[in-house]
Amino acid sequence: MDETIREKLLSRFVAYLDGLDHDESGEVPATAEETREEADLFSVFVELAGLRNEVRTQSRLVKEALEQFRGVFDTLQASHATLEQELKRARAEAHDRERTLLKPLLLDIIDVRDRLSAGLKPAVAVSPRWYERLRLKTKREAKEAWQEGMRMTLRRIDKLLADRRIVATETVGRPFDPRLAAAVATIEDPAVADGIVVEEVRPGFLWQSELLRPAEVIVAKRAIRIGDRT
Repeated sequence: MDETIREKLLSRFVAYLDGLDHDESGEVPATAEETREEADLFSVFVELAGLRNEVRTQSRLVKEALEQFRGVFDTLQASHATLEQELKRARAEAHDRERTLLKPLLLDIIDVRDRLSAGLKPAVAVSPRWYERLRLKTKREAKEAWQEGMRMTLRRIDKLLADRRIVATETVGRPFDPRLAAAVATIEDPAVADGIVVEEVRPGFLWQSELLRPAEVIVAKRAIRIGDRT
């Protein structure tokens, strides 16, 4: 109980005792209304003291609950950070497994695409004799139908690769980049700057921005003349 309230209550109690002494000495006692007012005031003081103690108890409980909540929150935050790290690691492992399992299959599909694309390249034209033209007309019609089927297959393969985010690299007309291509030959061309890719023998492909297969290219190389040597 608060010291001030205790002193007030004691003083009221002392006054009450003095009143009893006065009654015994013949003095006029306090009226019933005054006695009731003093009793009501005493009750108010008692209730206030009890209320203050209850508030203190509730404040202590709230403080303890906040401390417990802070501890739980810190634990949850640490668990969340650990879970995020585990998810990142699991995603990286899944990505690596996917590439390991799918890469051989995708390379086989690209190899089939290369063969189809090579089969659609026009052959060197040879002027036929007059008596071969009728026979060649029939063969040409059959060949065109066959090539159209190959083009349809090639388009389906390209769509399959695009769905997997596999795209061909662009090398022709650009400086040779050993990270994306392998030079299988060089050619002297005065019209092309040194180190520029002039032809792509086999296309390269990127899979989700990572190299799946390097391209095979022919690179321009400037001829070194005797007068150019230092």
